[in-house]
Amino acid sequence: MNGRPLPQPDNVSAPFWAAAAEGKVLFQECPECGHRQFYPRAMCTDCAAETEWREASGRGTVHTFTVIRQNWAEPFRGELPYVVAMVELEEGVKMMSNISDCAADDVHIGMPVEAYGERVEDGLGVLFWRPGKAHRG
Repeated sequence: MNGRPLPQPDNVSAPFWAAAAEGKVLFQECPECGHRQFYPRAMCTDCAAETEWREASGRGTVHTFTVIRQNWAEPFRGELPYVVAMVELEEGVKMMSNISDCAADDVHIGMPVEAYGERVEDGLGVLFWRPGKAHRG
């Protein structure tokens, strides 16, 4: 990842990062109340019950985004401009990540995207999003 800081998984988030290494997107769902959530937390944020991991389709839509055109920190400076977006998964959960494989100026709200993972070490990956096909549903 070009010297970028790596995620620091803990006992709650480790399954998410391990799945990302395999190109899979996970979110948590509460079996008691049905609430879905991301980022990983020790309990349901609606009812405090224990959650379960669910695999998402890997498809989503850009909910909002920003284009980073200036960053003085290495290694990000060499990647300018880059897009940080809030992606809404087909399953309704929102997560923040980078959009890649397209020009920053081509990203727009409502744009369909699909996830892919980049393995950074054993059991640890990072998710990115790229333009995807329009969703059917």
